[in-house]
Order: sequence, then C-alpha cells, then structure tokens
Amino acid sequence: MLTQTINPTYFIIDFDSTFTKVEGLDELASIALAGHPDRVRIVDQIRDLTEKGMNGEMSFAEGLRRRIELLSANRQHIDILVDFLRTKISDSFQRNKQFLTEYADQIYIISSGFREFIVPIVTEMGVREDHVFANEFLFDNDGNIVGIDEANVLSTDGGKIKLLRTLNLSGDVYVIGDGYTDYELRESGLANRFYAFTENVQRQRVVQVADHVAASLDEFLYHNKINRSQSYPKSRIKVLLLENVHPVAVQAFEEEGFKVEFVKGALDEDELCERIKDVSIIGIRSKTMITRRVLENANKLMAIGAFCIGTNQIDLEAATERGVAVFNAPYSNTRSVVELAIGEMIMLIRNIVSKSNQMHEGVWDKSANGSFEVRGKKLGLVGYGNIGTQLSVVAEALGMEVYFYDTVDKLAIGNARKVRSLEELLQISDVISMHVDGRKENTNLIGKREFDMMKKGVIFMNLARGHVVDIKALVEAVKSGRVAGAGVDVFPKEPKTNDEEFISELRGLNNVILTPHIGGSTEEAQVNIGHFVPSKLLEYINNGSTYGSVNFPEVQLPKLGNSHRLLHIHANVPGVLAKLNSIFANHNINITGQYLKTNESIGYVIVDIAKNYSEEFIKELKEIDGTIRFRMLY
Repeated sequence: MLTQTINPTYFIIDFDSTFTKVEGLDELASIALAGHPDRVRIVDQIRDLTEKGMNGEMSFAEGLRRRIELLSANRQHIDILVDFLRTKISDSFQRNKQFLTEYADQIYIISSGFREFIVPIVTEMGVREDHVFANEFLFDNDGNIVGIDEANVLSTDGGKIKLLRTLNLSGDVYVIGDGYTDYELRESGLANRFYAFTENVQRQRVVQVADHVAASLDEFLYHNKINRSQSYPKSRIKVLLLENVHPVAVQAFEEEGFKVEFVKGALDEDELCERIKDVSIIGIRSKTMITRRVLENANKLMAIGAFCIGTNQIDLEAATERGVAVFNAPYSNTRSVVELAIGEMIMLIRNIVSKSNQMHEGVWDKSANGSFEVRGKKLGLVGYGNIGTQLSVVAEALGMEVYFYDTVDKLAIGNARKVRSLEELLQISDVISMHVDGRKENTNLIGKREFDMMKKGVIFMNLARGHVVDIKALVEAVKSGRVAGAGVDVFPKEPKTNDEEFISELRGLNNVILTPHIGGSTEEAQVNIGHFVPSKLLEYINNGSTYGSVNFPEVQLPKLGNSHRLLHIHANVPGVLAKLNSIFANHNINITGQYLKTNESIGYVIVDIAKNYSEEFIKELKEIDGTIRFRMLY
C-alpha cells in the first residue's frame, strides 16, 4: 500500500471529464445560452474547440481565448453550473471519497478549467482548496464574464507544466487526466507516470501516449495498491453473454461497471474454449455446452449464469472442482412454459392444427370427428417439479384429472395423484406431458416400448429436454395413430442460430406442433430471467453470497461493513477451518464475522476481518492444503 512518507507520492488530477463526467466550460455555455436562437451552433463550436485542445490538435491558449469570446455568461449561470456539476461527479470518484480525504495533502487539482466552479465541487469531496489550481474569470460590475486572468500561467500554452514546476514537489508524481495537456506533464519529466482516464471519454491520441490506461479511479488505485471502495476494478471483470439473453441482463452488468461482450448465438466447444479465456462471468441459455475442456481453458472464470431452468449443459462437477459457482433461473419462466403446454394441449386434442392446415389449402371440413374437450381427460405428468406442479394446478382448473410420476417423493398439489411407476402413468393417461430434467439417465426415457404402452390416440408433449424422447419412435407412433397429436418444443439437435436450417423427421407430420425451443420465450419470462440471474451473479461477485447456487453451499451474507471479507473455497476435507483459525490467531487478526457452509464436495468459509493485516497473512491462507479458490472483497 502507498503510505505517506518523507518523500510521498503526489497525485495530480484533472477536473473536466475526469473528476466530473463533463466539460465545465461547455456546460456553462449551454446554461448561459438557454433560449438563445443560435445556442446549438455556438455550444457546438465551443465543444469542438474543447475537443481539439484536449487532443492537442491546436494551441491551448488560442482555443481558450476563442471559447471565452463565444461565451456570454455571468455569476448566476456559474451558480447553476455548480449545482449541475454536483450531479456529474464521476462515479468512481464518488465511490472513493475516502482516498481523496485520506491523501488530501498529496492530491492537487490542476485544471485548465475555472476555480469558480471547480473549488465548490472538489472541496466538498475532501480536496484542499489551496491545492486547487485553475484559471479564473474576470467580471464586470454586473457580474458578467468579460474575460480571464491572463496573468495566470494556466491560461497559456504549457500552463500546466509551468504550474507544476512552481510546486516543486519532492517525490513521485502521478498524473490522472483525459487530455493531452495532462500527458505533457509526463513528457516534460515533471511526472513519473501518466494515467489516461477513460471512464467518461476516451481520446485515442491520449491513450496512445499514456503509461497506463485507467478506466476508473478504482483501477488507478488498484494499480498502485491503494485502499479503495472496490477490491478489484470492475472494468477488469469481463462478462461474456451468449444466446441473445435479454438486454436487461447486459444493462445490469454494464451499470455495475463490468466489461460486457454480447453474442447472439451459441458457441461450439472449440469456439468457447478460445472465447472464454480471461472471462470472469459467462451467461448462457440451453444450447451452449460448458464442458470440462471449456472450463480448463477458463483461466479467470468465477461464475456461470444459466439463463434458463436446466443446468445439464454445464459440467457441474468440473465447475465445482475449479471453484466456479453456477446459478440458474428455476422459477422465472415457469408460467410461460405452462401456458404453452396448456395451449398446445387444447389445440392438439381439438385437432386444430390439421383443421388450420386444411383451411390454408381451401378445404372446409366442418366436422367434430377427432375433436375433444380437455375436461374430464386424464393428464399424465412425467416429472413434478416447478413446471409440473403449476401445470397440474392450471389443468385441474380446466376440469382435468391429473396424475404424475416422479423419481423423487413429491407432495401432491390439489387433487393430483401420484402413481407408482412410469408404466402405470403411460397406460392411464389421455395426455402425456414431459417435465423431467436433462440428466444423462433421462436419455430416451420415452422410446418405442413406452409409446406402445400408451393409449391409442394419446396426445404427447415434450417441453422438457430434446434427448429424453426417441424421435424415431415418436415419428412411428404418430404415423401409426398411437399418438394422435404431438407438441414438441425441444430437440436432440437444435440449430445454433436462427440462420441455420432446422432438420428433423418430425417435419411435415399431421397434427404435430413444432416450436423452436420457445417454451420460456415470452417477453415477461425473458425480462424476469434477465433480472434474476444477473442479480444472483452480482451478489456472489460483489458480496460472496451463494444463495440460489446449484453447485455451491448456499450462504446468504449480510452487506460488507467496515471490514474486508475473505472468501475461501476448499475441498471438503477435515481440518481446514482449524488451519484457517490458526492462521488468524498467529497474525492477531480481529474477526468481525465468520460463516461456514459445506456440501458433499466443497467447503465455503467467509470471514470478515479488520483492515489491518499483512501480505504474509494472505499468502498463508492461499497456501492451505485443499484450497480451490481465494478471493478478498473490500
């Protein structure tokens, strides 16, 4: 950590587009010219001059003089500007006010802007007023701006260099800014490093000459090992979202400051092995397979979000071994799947699909043959989880008799009845709907043998997983009349993108509804999932909470207070907690909170400690036998 010493490190910070999100003089012009017929043109001229000056494309002194000539403002407008700028302080500066106060003696604001609107903003954030250097306006007796103090060196070309030279700072000097004049302090030899600040604006010419690019103040502090509000700069966290997840998910991560890469389609294993490198969070739906090989290439992966119900597309064992937490959306699209199942069931039992196809061909067949009501029919549910139970309730409300089979003992809801075997369910049901998970053991759960057990004229629906039904056997059952109608939303092999042709033997069959894996694809469901999954991922990344994880011990943690939080994931073997506590004792660590949860594979220890500790202490924690992953949150 950088500390205050005899020769401390000094921090020179720019104001416009660095400390604040905007250029103060440009905003002052916009305020002062409100209602002016040429406001847009004049403000655009001022902004253009500002940009050229920041990029080093023109003499700074000339650009400043021309901007002031275009400006028509007074003290009243400056007061309005100050109130506006209070709402435009850069987010990372807001988060790290403690840095500004703790290092106040070493922080200087050197700006080409104006003291009249800079001082009120930065001093409220902890900066010393006598450490603020900027230009100053000249006013007439009525408070109108009539010029600038040309005796101020900051109004001249190379003004920042001249000013910094007069300060004669004894120690390392680091400059943070977004403009070329900030870089010139480094070029002159008066500063040791120049950090191009890109949180608000990124100027390519400035970035190219920088020693380092800081996407936020968090990143600058992280680079220099200074206490900060975040344990890591979020701009370093890369999020990869695949399969066209809802835009609200992208927004959720971007608002947190993460770097988001969005891909519309799925990726195959080879593509994903390459793209997942340096990714910390990945979000997928049902088509992308996260295999052990993919995880072996995921050098920075901390969490996986499945924007769907199932997680069979993820190697959970391999993820757990590598300390990668997995979250899904077990409830968010349940209603959407249930409504599709109900709709298809009614359409199929009424033979509406065949009637509709005939009508499109000009055939008018006003006949009740083969059309039935769902009332009084027996609905057989294979699987009685979240979707199965809700479908049971809705179907019963329609007057159906509901039966279900599940390998896990489940409490029946309403008047639903559990049967003893799958074979019994198949034999008694008029309508059969699949709602099992995607585990390998369920592959071809329904094949020729099972179709032969069903009533002749049964309605069959699969909105679960493609591989749980033998497609060839289903085709034969439809052609033979054993299955009078089928609704299929999931398939063993599905196109990766909308541009790829769907190939299946089910195409063209009579009274068969085929849908492109859209059971949960309603706007409501996708918005719900888009909110739910990122919220779980962000809780884990920001707070350490694993509530809702499918492979980690579930721990719901309080918000981090005035402590540092240590997250230790380890193999579930005896003695790890004792070793941890021994290290805490040996280093006299003050523990303010401790949490432990285990499952059959791993243990998860969370410890909140006082902020005073050594690097040796952290090193010892990481080297405990059985450690899978260690993180620290501020």
